Amino acid sequence: MPMRLKNIALALALATALAGCNDTLDSVDVSKIKNKVEHPLPSRIVAEMQKKNMPRTSPIMIRIFKEEGVLEVWKAKADNRFDMISSYQICAWSGKLGPKKKEGDRQAPEGFYNLTPAHLNPNSKYFLAINTGFPNRYDQVNGRTGSDLMIHGACSSSGCYSMTDEQVLEIYAFARDAFKGGQSAVQLQAFPFRMTAENMARHRGSEHYDFWQMLKTGYDNFEVTKRPPEVNVCEKRYVFNQQVEGAATFNAAAACPPMSTSPGLMAALASHQQSYEVAYAKAVKKLDGMVWYEPSEAERKAVVAEKRKGRDVAYAPTGTSLEAGKLMKREEFEALMARRTAPESKPATTMLASTSARPATAAERMKQDRLPRQQSEIAAAPTAEPTATADASSSTVPIPVQNPMAYAAPPVSDSKKRPFWKFWSQE
Repeated sequence: MPMRLKNIALALALATALAGCNDTLDSVDVSKIKNKVEHPLPSRIVAEMQKKNMPRTSPIMIRIFKEEGVLEVWKAKADNRFDMISSYQICAWSGKLGPKKKEGDRQAPEGFYNLTPAHLNPNSKYFLAINTGFPNRYDQVNGRTGSDLMIHGACSSSGCYSMTDEQVLEIYAFARDAFKGGQSAVQLQAFPFRMTAENMARHRGSEHYDFWQMLKTGYDNFEVTKRPPEVNVCEKRYVFNQQVEGAATFNAAAACPPMSTSPGLMAALASHQQSYEVAYAKAVKKLDGMVWYEPSEAERKAVVAEKRKGRDVAYAPTGTSLEAGKLMKREEFEALMARRTAPESKPATTMLASTSARPATAAERMKQDRLPRQQSEIAAAPTAEPTATADASSSTVPIPVQNPMAYAAPPVSDSKKRPFWKFWSQE
């Protein structure tokens, strides 16, 4: 393997090793906690909040990265900019990279979700739970179905993001304190992976690539501002930080109203995009002729099998895609797939690092994949509607029974109220 590809593999391994770097919890026996709902945050976190000038009840935001297996909690400082306060290694998530499309597909959601106090479930059979809010307006208008998809304890998942009981105790406390401080909705951002230029290039052959590019617009807005973006849905797609004139409103199924982006934010996003395009072109060139093999859920479980020893049978950590997946030369990948012809052993989903026919040049691919430089350009070019059909491999996936948490989230409505952290003014 060329030296530059070895460097990629080392980088992926390092990312995996660091995924739970802030995951050390104060020693706590959850079975002895008398009031888990009001259990305070540990002293180490309180001290870190004081160090970062974060009021104890200031707003939070949650980010999830499937491939890295990480859940991050970000919290507002006194200046209303958000900084990461804690990160946790996700114990289990089911399915593979890509959005949830229908009930029973075992997929964990990807997208932008608002979590209200009503989404907290203190009586979960999985210790504590927070409903993700799936399906949101985008999911509903695109015909996606599913229910009771949670962030919960117990380390066992059928479409949820499952943590250990100790981890979810802290995550729940972060949300509880923020709601006590007056935050009306916590934004959950669920991504397939960190949306860097190299990761986007590595996964650009995926069937979900267009959907992920749409999510990346919201990802970039947060990276630039360090404030949760205002999220709306129109023309069956997400739009971020868009201002409308007068009494115009967003309708998920209808055409987008006339929209604009504040000049300051537009300039910051344009600068960010310019740097991204340079990095993306380099990544495409570096990954030419290589394929990213995305592991199955079973393969992810295999790499952490040792963690299950001595545990209850329900404890089912899955491991990360970075641990179980790998970069392969195209010919090696094709040979591997050729050996897997038996119906009972269908090939795992793959993320192509270069196109299956003649690889496009970096310039050609860049022209295709380039994100619009301005939010107003996004409004002018409707995104193709994602397919609502099941993945081809879903027929081999067992349909799980009804989630025993059986906690129904409140209906999602189109609110005109602007989040209090929005900092740009109407121009």
